[in-house]
Amino acid sequence: MVTLSTETNTAELPDFHNDFLKGKRQLTQNEINILEKSNKNSDSSWKNIWVSKKEFDVSLISGCEINGFLVIGKLSKISLKYHDLVLTAGLYDSYLENVVIDDDCVIRNVHYLSNYKIGNRNILFNIQEMSCTKHSKFGNGILKNGEPESNRVWIGVGNENDGRAVLAFEDMIAADAYIWAKYRDDKVLQNRFIQLTENQFSKELNTYGITGDDVVIKNTTLLKDAKIGNSAYIKGAFKLKNITVLSSEQEASQIGEGVELVNGILGYASRVFYQAVAVRFVIGRNCQLKYGARLLNSILGDNSTVSCCEILNNLIFPFHEQHHNSSFLIASIVAGQSNIASGATIGSNHNSRAADGEMYAGRGFWPGLCSDFKHNSSFASFTLISKGSYQHELNIQYPFSLVASNGPCQPVTIIPAYWFMYNMYAVARNKAKFEKRDKRIVKIQNIETDPFAPDTIQEVEQALRKIIELTADYLVSQKKENALAASDKNELYQNAKDFLHKNPDSDFVLTDKNAQKKYGAKIVKPVKAYKAYRRIVKYFAVRTLCEYCDRNAKKWISSEDIFKISKMPLYTKWVNIGGQIIPEKCLTELFDSIKNSSIDSWQTVHEFYNECQKHYEDYKVSYALNLLEKLYSRPLGEFNRKIFDGIIEDVLFANQNMYEATLISRMKDFDDEFRMQTFRNAREMDAVLGGITDNEFILEMKQQTESFEEKVKVLFSELTSLSID
Repeated sequence: MVTLSTETNTAELPDFHNDFLKGKRQLTQNEINILEKSNKNSDSSWKNIWVSKKEFDVSLISGCEINGFLVIGKLSKISLKYHDLVLTAGLYDSYLENVVIDDDCVIRNVHYLSNYKIGNRNILFNIQEMSCTKHSKFGNGILKNGEPESNRVWIGVGNENDGRAVLAFEDMIAADAYIWAKYRDDKVLQNRFIQLTENQFSKELNTYGITGDDVVIKNTTLLKDAKIGNSAYIKGAFKLKNITVLSSEQEASQIGEGVELVNGILGYASRVFYQAVAVRFVIGRNCQLKYGARLLNSILGDNSTVSCCEILNNLIFPFHEQHHNSSFLIASIVAGQSNIASGATIGSNHNSRAADGEMYAGRGFWPGLCSDFKHNSSFASFTLISKGSYQHELNIQYPFSLVASNGPCQPVTIIPAYWFMYNMYAVARNKAKFEKRDKRIVKIQNIETDPFAPDTIQEVEQALRKIIELTADYLVSQKKENALAASDKNELYQNAKDFLHKNPDSDFVLTDKNAQKKYGAKIVKPVKAYKAYRRIVKYFAVRTLCEYCDRNAKKWISSEDIFKISKMPLYTKWVNIGGQIIPEKCLTELFDSIKNSSIDSWQTVHEFYNECQKHYEDYKVSYALNLLEKLYSRPLGEFNRKIFDGIIEDVLFANQNMYEATLISRMKDFDDEFRMQTFRNAREMDAVLGGITDNEFILEMKQQTESFEEKVKVLFSELTSLSID
C-alpha cells in the first residue's frame, strides 16, 4: 500500500562517506543559479552537493531532480563511447538521491538513482530504477544488525529439502560449496562455515550500492541492492536484485536482454543473456547462462555453459554443458566435465513421498538422449549412459563404463572400461579439450582435467576388486574345482584373480546385484575390462613416474629416487572437491584447522587448497609407486626383470593402443559410407570437415605417443640392472 510521506530528504553526507569529499568543494552561487534557472534542475537547498575542485562544468547537469546529498567528480565536456553508443558526459533528466559519482560519467534518463557510489567513466542510460537499501547484502548469505535468522538467504544445493543448503559469499568456489554441502554430520564444522562467511562482511546498516569503473548499464528496468564490478556491461536486463556481479577489465562480465538475477553471485567473465533467470545462485568464472535457462537454488562451476534448460537444487563442478530446452537436472551433485543431453530428465521421481531424493555423478557424466533416473542414484567417473528410462535406483561403481537399459523390470547391462575399448578418442582428448576451453585469466578453483588422475584411478582399483569378487561368485556358481576347493574367501579371491589372468579370451557374464535396486546388472566382457583397467593403472603409474623424472631432469628412476619417493606422504584415498583432487587426509586436516580456528577465513581455506595443489605432483608420484607395488603384491625393490619387462610391455601397448584407437575412432568419421553419403566427393567432405591428417589433436598425440614411448623404454633401466632375475 502506498502511503503519503511529508518528509524531505535533506540528509548530509554520513561520516563513513567522508573519504569521498577529498578534492571536492561545494557549489558557488553562480553555479546554483545556472543549475536551477538555466538548466532546470531542482534541489531543496543546494547545500549537500559537492563537486570536483579540479574540473567541473556546471552546464553538463540538466533536468535533474536532486534529493539528499550528491558528490560529483571531474566533469568535463567529453564523450564516452561503448560499441555504437556515444554520449556526452554529464547528468541529464534523472532523479538523484544520496549518490556519489566519480570522474567523467554519463547519467542520462535514470528515473530513480538512490544510495549508490558510481565509479569512473560509467554510462548509465535509460534505467527505470537503480537503488540500494542500507541493509543490502549483495547476494551474500549474511545478516545485518537486528535482522532475524529468517532473513538469511540459503542456497539449497544437492537436495530439495535444503538439508545440504549453503550460504553464498563473493569469493565462493565449487570446492567451498562441496565441503559445506557434503559434510553435514559435523555440526561444529557447519557452524564454523557460517562464521567464516559472516566474518567477511560488516553488519552495520550503512550499505550503499556500488558500480566499479568503466561500467555500462543501459535500457534496464530494475537494479536493486546490486554491486557491479569494473567493466561490466548490462543491457536490457529486467530485474537485478540483491546480487554481486564480479567483473574486471581482464575478465568483464555481461548481462543481456530480459535477464532476471535475484539473490546471488555472478562470477568474473560470465555472460547471462536472452531471458535467462537465476534465483539463489552462485555462477562461477567464465560461465554462460542463456536462451531462457533457469538456474534456481544452484551453484554452477567455472567454464560451464547452460542454455534453455532447467537446473534446480544442484551443485555442479566446472565444465558442465547443458544446452537443450527439453532437459532438466534437479537435486544433484555433478562433478563436472559433464554433458546433459536433450530430453534427459534427471530428478523427475523419488523413492519416497518427500522431496528428499538426490543423485551423485562423478566427473565425465554423460547421460544419453531422453534418459531419466530414479533418485537416489550414483555414478562413477566417466559413466556413459545409453538412452532409456531407468526406473530403479542405480549404483554404478565402474568408471569409464557404458550403462544400457534392457527395459522395465530387467537387469541393466554394464560394460566396464567401455571408453578404453571403444571410445578412446574421447578419453585421450578430454584433458586437451577442457584446457583449451578454460578461458579464465585468474584461476582460483584448481581443476583436474586429466581423465587419468588419482580420483579416477582410485575408482579403477575399486572396480578391479569388484570384478574379481564377482568372478569368484561366478566360479562358485559354475562349480569350478578350484573355487569349490578354496579354504576361505582370500583363497577364493586369489583363485578368481588367477582365472582372469590365465583365461584372457574367456567370455562370460557376471551378475552385480548391487548395481540396480531389485534387478541388478549384467557385467559383460569382464575379462577385457579387467585387463583394460590393469593396463590403465600401470599406464597412470608409469606416466606419473616419467613426469617425476621430467621435473627432476632425469631420464630414468634410480634406487635413490625410489627411496626419496618412499619418504613422501602416501595418500591412497582421494576426494574431488569442486574439480580439485585432494587427499582425504588433507581434507580432514583442513576441517580440524577450521574447527580449532587456526584457519579463520575463506581466503585462508583457499590458501590451503593451493598448498595441497602445490604438492599434488609429489602426492601423485607416491601414490603411483604404491599402485605398482599393490598390483604385484611386493615392494618395488623386490621386482625382478620379468616384472619390469611386463610393466613396460603393458604400458607401451596401452600407449600405442591409445593412439591407434583414437585414430580408428576418428577415421570412422571419414571412411564410413553413410557418413560420406551427403557429400559429392571426398574433396567436398575434406573442405567441410577437414582431413584426418589435418587434425591438430591427433598430430599432437602422435608426437606425444612417440616421446612417451622413448621415456618408458629407459625408465626402469637402472632398476632392471639391479634386479634379481
